[in-house]
Amino acid sequence: MKDAAFLQRKFGIQHLKFVILSPVIQLSVVIITFNEERNIGRCLDAVKDIADDIVVVDSFSTDRTETICREKGARFVQHVFEGHIEQKNWAITQAKFPHVLSLDADEAPDDELKKAILAAKTNWTHDGYSMNRLTNYCGQWIRHCGWYPDVKLRLWNSRKGRWGGVNPHDKYELTEKGATEKHLPGNILHYSYYTVDEHYKQADKFAGIAAKAMFAKGKTISVPMIWVKTVAKFIRNYFIMLGFLDGGKGYTICRITARETYRKYNMLRDMHRQKSSAS
Repeated sequence: MKDAAFLQRKFGIQHLKFVILSPVIQLSVVIITFNEERNIGRCLDAVKDIADDIVVVDSFSTDRTETICREKGARFVQHVFEGHIEQKNWAITQAKFPHVLSLDADEAPDDELKKAILAAKTNWTHDGYSMNRLTNYCGQWIRHCGWYPDVKLRLWNSRKGRWGGVNPHDKYELTEKGATEKHLPGNILHYSYYTVDEHYKQADKFAGIAAKAMFAKGKTISVPMIWVKTVAKFIRNYFIMLGFLDGGKGYTICRITARETYRKYNMLRDMHRQKSSAS
């Protein structure tokens, strides 16, 4: 009844008979954090009307993240960070309910997506629900560069899958045979980088994480192929994915992304050289 009343008041949904008679699933919103005082309040405010449980799994922040979470009524749990995939899989175990919406602290669903999530709660027909993510970069919404629609599978029955991918680029995968997926309207609003310097630092960090993950899997690459992949990344994002339509910020994004590709593979070669020298 609470969900039905909210749907009618907030979004003008009138078919309350259907809403009331349909079983409503209970939803846990799971968020991982580390020093996210700048973002976490916005995220928690955005999900309070769609969540039946909110849990924040924090890797020992040193700023006001914990204080903000507790002030806003979220459950706050701390856990040592071992990797993005590992942390998110552990975080799911802290959810009260099997149906989960997973968000990063710098994300928030827009009103259209919240409406769609509430509707899915009253008529859960698939094992997972995907949605678009729209990124704000230094104050500008980016709709090209390979950054949009940036489809993410973030709402699911946690019994039907788990986080996979290659760190730091995690992705949720429905692993049960025959699992079904549906795309929802609306966007996850992603407030990514406030300055270009932040982007450079994060790109360097992610390049190092990715290089270590590839090295652990025994992957190798030649110098010519590093340059091929670097140039191809820029051409794809700036020209094929129309990054130039995002203006100067589009160029900056495509340049830093290509640079990250170069650094990632160059670090991988350095690791193999160091291994050869030590043996």
